[in-house]
Amino acid sequence: MNRSFDFYFDFISPYAFLAHKQVIKLAKQKSFNINYKPILLGGLHNLHGITAPAFIPSKAKFMIRDCKMIAEKNKTNFKFNSYFPIKSLNLMRGVFIAREDNFQVFYIDKIFEAIWRDGLNMNDQNIIDRVLKNLDINPKTFYLRSLNENIKDELKKRTNDAFNKGIFGAPTFVVNNKIFWGQDRLAFALDELNK
Repeated sequence: MNRSFDFYFDFISPYAFLAHKQVIKLAKQKSFNINYKPILLGGLHNLHGITAPAFIPSKAKFMIRDCKMIAEKNKTNFKFNSYFPIKSLNLMRGVFIAREDNFQVFYIDKIFEAIWRDGLNMNDQNIIDRVLKNLDINPKTFYLRSLNENIKDELKKRTNDAFNKGIFGAPTFVVNNKIFWGQDRLAFALDELNK
């Protein structure tokens, strides 16, 4: 039996990074597949009329402490990015480029790490170019491909599909058509997977 679940994410979310690091370990240990579902979290929030926690000062302050606490508990190397929020549009489009070139999981892992482990300013095009070069990706080609209408439409479609399913945040896991929102619901998603 091919067991899998959907993982909705955006690089902008520190909680999605923390979930990703748990999920890749657990997928190997428990033999299941991850269906990565890239979305644009800002677009999803706009569709729902939600203000992100990062833009509510008291929640933002809590979020930093909360993420550090989760990372420590899970032994994840994490640093809250001082350049947050990161503009993730082209980076998220890059997930589809990486999928076309058969290195999607590697790309996702390394971009997440650049933001939430290494604390790089991924709003700075020079730094993005350097990270892409380290992944053996030509930055100019990558940027041109990210402007392709099919790639742009795919990210919009995935975001709209998530909205239509009732997904409102990242990370979100979907197992057996049941939605589990938040990094702290991963155990519940895995329970559902094991049913």
